[in-house]
Amino acid sequence: MFENKVAVITGGAKGIGKAIAQQFQEAGARVCTIDLLPGGYYTGDLGEKTVLEDFARQVIADFGHVDYLINNALPLMKGIDTCSYEEFNYALRVGVSAPFYLSKLFAPYFAPGAAIVNISSSRDRMSQPQTESYTAAKGGISALTHGLAVSLAGKVRVNSISPGWIDTDYSAYEGPDASQHPAGRVGNPLDIANMVLYLCSDKAGFIIGENICIDGGMTRQMIYHNDFGWTLEEQA
Repeated sequence: MFENKVAVITGGAKGIGKAIAQQFQEAGARVCTIDLLPGGYYTGDLGEKTVLEDFARQVIADFGHVDYLINNALPLMKGIDTCSYEEFNYALRVGVSAPFYLSKLFAPYFAPGAAIVNISSSRDRMSQPQTESYTAAKGGISALTHGLAVSLAGKVRVNSISPGWIDTDYSAYEGPDASQHPAGRVGNPLDIANMVLYLCSDKAGFIIGENICIDGGMTRQMIYHNDFGWTLEEQA
């Protein structure tokens, strides 16, 4: 299904992005990653406009078209107490502006049946304290998804995935960490990578503009103090 297809993956050097790249490669695709970490197809900062332009030029020069664009790169996570104006804007450049601009740069070169998958986060709908830069970027890419899906209708299918707790080291958790998930475990990168490949496949041809939350059910479980064994212990 993916033999000789061209898959562009941002933040592809480790974690979820690396798993996505490996799954595409195993399926026969030609993979173009961009990351700050060296060793992949292209090394560069997604927060820089000129880097995005040079990366896109190189992909098109090498392959002539793009079949799949996976916007996965990780934005900076800092909160209102410590995040500067410049840092907040940088998080948005990496997390929202770069996916938008790469979609725009590749728009003339998407092949028939092309797909974009944006990696958001369950933090697009829930937060911990002091995470505003990351949460804002992930909320932005979720909204960008349905905007692009409508604008590119008939040419590129656009969807997003909102991962929950994904342990990129594939650690196995027991006790409360596992049991708070209705699935009974913490997620791993393959949980996300498998959905990415599905959304890029013809089997997902009727799925457009969706945000699919893959979090083991955590955002579906209502928690009230003293109900069903849930208690809150205040810290001193």
